[in-house]
Amino acid sequence: MIRTAGLSKLWAERPYHRRWLLAQAEGLMDFFQYRAINPKGGFYDLNRQGQPLDTNNPARGIHASARMVHCFAIADLLGRPGAADVVDHGMRYLWEKHRDQKNGGYFWQANDDGAADASKQGYGHAFVLLAASSAKVVEHPLADKMLTDITDVIETKFWEKQHGAIAEEFSADWQPVPGYRGQNSNMHLTESLMAAFEATGEAHYLQKAESIADLLINRRAREEGFRVAEHFDENWVVDRNYYHPNEMFRPAGTTPGHWLEWARLLLQLYALGGNRQAWMVEAAEALFERSMTLGWDKAKGGFFYTLDWQDNPDKRSKLWWPMCEAAGAAHFLNHHAPSRFHEESYRTIWSTIAAHFLDRDHGGWFEETTEDLKPANSLFPGKGDIYHAFQACLIPLFPATGSLTKVIQENGSSL
Repeated sequence: MIRTAGLSKLWAERPYHRRWLLAQAEGLMDFFQYRAINPKGGFYDLNRQGQPLDTNNPARGIHASARMVHCFAIADLLGRPGAADVVDHGMRYLWEKHRDQKNGGYFWQANDDGAADASKQGYGHAFVLLAASSAKVVEHPLADKMLTDITDVIETKFWEKQHGAIAEEFSADWQPVPGYRGQNSNMHLTESLMAAFEATGEAHYLQKAESIADLLINRRAREEGFRVAEHFDENWVVDRNYYHPNEMFRPAGTTPGHWLEWARLLLQLYALGGNRQAWMVEAAEALFERSMTLGWDKAKGGFFYTLDWQDNPDKRSKLWWPMCEAAGAAHFLNHHAPSRFHEESYRTIWSTIAAHFLDRDHGGWFEETTEDLKPANSLFPGKGDIYHAFQACLIPLFPATGSLTKVIQENGSSL
């Protein structure tokens, strides 16, 4: 049993806390499992009350479809009735609607008529790899075909060997969109590559994950005092002046939530790689400390969405997903680098989530709050995504050694 100096048993080891986390995960599954199903294929985005935001041939984002497959593959592993049907529903939509059967790859958005946005984006392809990997673990019949297909697309279209990371975006017919490289797509690809390695045992996935982590964290983030830069040019030089109107996916400045996400992913990568690369633990500790020191609102609680390059809060909204990633990172740190600071942070994070992000009236979580932690919808129109919150609730229930699909397979009976 791991203990931290001056604190009693870790919350993640306490039976009540574990039951509370499992109850939150069950509440999320209850909220999304049937409400989000679009009978014509794919999944609806939901409003705050859990109703579809648009029922008139809405565009379905590939990341949302893939994340539902991943999360309900996890639910299936846990023994959730009906979860396998959600996996099947999502896999078929990815394969039949998002996949470009003419040019290869996967459309960013699809609807009943075909491609609503035919661009080929690294971020979306990363999540297809995650969906295929998770579906393979639960033995979905399309999983092997999709895993072979998406692996080939990433290898032949996106991967840039000279940099050890992926390009960002192409047109439908694979014309490159020049001038930009992004950490967000590469970060999520790191997550997906680890899941693919766990599902297949094929070392090339893990090697690519380690390559991306080395570029973005061991080199670029280290150069910035372990602040994770979001935006780069084609040679992976930081672009401090980058601006894009889509602040959901490409906000300006830096995003502490991604520092937290990387902290967990690095420790997972460290464990999967046989605890060989000590720099990953050092970096994870530094990223978490930077996030709590610079990104956490010490007056009101929660993480500011973005900071400027002088470490001042820029976009002051508080979103649910950095809270989720912080909880997962603190759990991993409590196992790989235990300290009073990490456990105190874990407790503070979950207490803030419980007080301000759980929607006790309608179910699910508020995805956005104001600086004062009041529910808001300026960036996110409702409750469109189970992925971050669901994983945050389950990660502390299992050993900090791999993806949820892996650790549930190995330790599922521990619940």
